[in-house]
Amino acid sequence: MRLFTVDSFTDMPFKGNPAAVCVLEKPLTDEQYIDIAQEMNLSETAFVYLEDGVYQLRWFTPEVEIELCGHATLATAKVLFDKYNVETEVLEFNTLSGILTVKRSGTLLEMNFPIGKLTDIGQSDALLESALNEKPVAISEDGKWYLAELESDSVLRALQPNFNTLLEHPKSKFIVTAKSDDSAFDFVSRFFAPDYGINEDPVTGSAHCYLANYWSQKLAKKTVVGYQASKRGGVVACEVIENDRVLLRGDCVIMSELLVEWDK
Repeated sequence: MRLFTVDSFTDMPFKGNPAAVCVLEKPLTDEQYIDIAQEMNLSETAFVYLEDGVYQLRWFTPEVEIELCGHATLATAKVLFDKYNVETEVLEFNTLSGILTVKRSGTLLEMNFPIGKLTDIGQSDALLESALNEKPVAISEDGKWYLAELESDSVLRALQPNFNTLLEHPKSKFIVTAKSDDSAFDFVSRFFAPDYGINEDPVTGSAHCYLANYWSQKLAKKTVVGYQASKRGGVVACEVIENDRVLLRGDCVIMSELLVEWDK
């Protein structure tokens, strides 16, 4: 096993979203995946291995396995391209969300993900307002996901959510977003998921499957650029394409490769 840490959706060390990437010769047990994810103590650890010529990819928080993770997928592709010198033009990963692909796009990596579709439910949710101490101008949902648009960039950046209150909410994945005040970006966002042991995620690829669709429609643009305004910060370029898919582009920095002495 080789184990890497990678900062995703950034071209600078110590920014973006750090992920761990374990490149395996064979699958491990679910208990081992959780043990390693807890040891790494990052929002996600990716595990990848070849099986019958196809890359199998799974993602774990320190608490649970998740169905889709953008930044750890980007990190895995970075490791395979740069450290394993994979020569294929397009990497294909078999995941819980189906086949996902990543390819080089200029200086960036480009992921092809399923688009996130939301249903508008208005703007009233007392529990969410209590948790955010702000009233959204619009709220949309999809399964466990909630997207709340706030009135301004400055309001979003100043949020100090009550995570205990968010834990009481029937939803478990919360995207907050607003139109960007910076002309370099179309929108800003933050992402909270205390149910998964992640109060605030630094940069969230899966959230941008929804954000790309939401802001593409709102701004009547197929290509939009988002800045996730966490403490670390990160940039995700998004393009809505045919067949209910979205392209998410970003850069990565490989921060470390670990010698795994406990690999038995």
